Amino acid sequence: MFETLAKQAVADRRHIHENPELSGSEWETTKFIRERLESLNIEILDFEPPGVIGYIRGTKGGKTVALRADIDALPILEEGDKPYISKVKGVSHACGHDGHTAILLAAAEWFKKPGNEVEPNILFIFQSAEEITPSGADRLIKMGVLDGVDTIFGIHLWQSMEKGRMGLKAGAAMASVDDFEVRIQGSGGHGATPHETVDPIYIATHLIQAYQGIISRKLNPVHSGVLTVGKIEGGSTYNVIPDTAKLIGTIRALSVESVQTIQQQMVKITEGLCQTFGAKGHIDFIVGTPPLVNDPKEASFAETVIRKTFGEDRFQTVDAYMGAEDFSYYLQKKPGAFIFVGMNSEKSAFPHHHPKFDIDEDVFADAIELFTAIVTEYR
Repeated sequence: MFETLAKQAVADRRHIHENPELSGSEWETTKFIRERLESLNIEILDFEPPGVIGYIRGTKGGKTVALRADIDALPILEEGDKPYISKVKGVSHACGHDGHTAILLAAAEWFKKPGNEVEPNILFIFQSAEEITPSGADRLIKMGVLDGVDTIFGIHLWQSMEKGRMGLKAGAAMASVDDFEVRIQGSGGHGATPHETVDPIYIATHLIQAYQGIISRKLNPVHSGVLTVGKIEGGSTYNVIPDTAKLIGTIRALSVESVQTIQQQMVKITEGLCQTFGAKGHIDFIVGTPPLVNDPKEASFAETVIRKTFGEDRFQTVDAYMGAEDFSYYLQKKPGAFIFVGMNSEKSAFPHHHPKFDIDEDVFADAIELFTAIVTEYR
């Protein structure tokens, strides 16, 4: 049964892969999903596209389990010679969302087959715009997608996990992401007379060093955090000290409290250190995705389902990961869990967001069965 569904999922995934669409513009992908769900006589709920919300009423019509797949691609030029390579230049499914979508479509088909009826209601969330801010998950929540939902589960095909393994971490499992931009206003001049200037580039180097002291000396050592300056802007030629400089970067943390600590300390350091050198400093934060925190009870339930369905040796406890996922928005509102499905192999040798990233489709059958087992076992 699941092998047959997996063959259809592979075909669906390759179609979606060849025709990727960027976050917020997944119109043809939405049409494809909608037509597939309608062909299965699955009710389509009235939510503003892009994205599709399907619904199946359970035999008891009591609790409602939501299952989510993300549908957007990335602005990455795909490399390689696969026969289903992206037809859209500069856009590709380099993270696995095409696989998530195809797997959830296959699970939806399983639930509509005679004899596969289940007690809970099922909400199928095919979500737009996971890869950007503002988040597609946050948008759907504000439209009421979780109204009446009791629990929610999602999966991520995971390149760095051994193929055949599945796992998750209870509690804080993935980090928040917030970006920042620091502007240093100094006073420029000739490179030969630095004493007549307030050098913003020199000040920027001090800020970069000082920011790391927040992680090592202000953040509780048992609370993980990352502060990375990924871009420096300043100057136009080698022998002129500019008036201004910019530092642009990202903050990652596993708790809201840690994010607040990092941001508060960055403001103090930016303003204070710049003032010390006679400059003015200002920092803007670009609020992104909150930490992803799996509900302990639902995480334990998911672990039990994996061990029961696939065998004790197939489950793997996952370390917290400092990447971000907007599934976190759902978990702020409803209990649930986000599960990793390992697929590391020769075919899936390149990491997520790499131009040569690919999915090992051999894991599709198990991923489809995982979704169906979660709903079947839920009480």
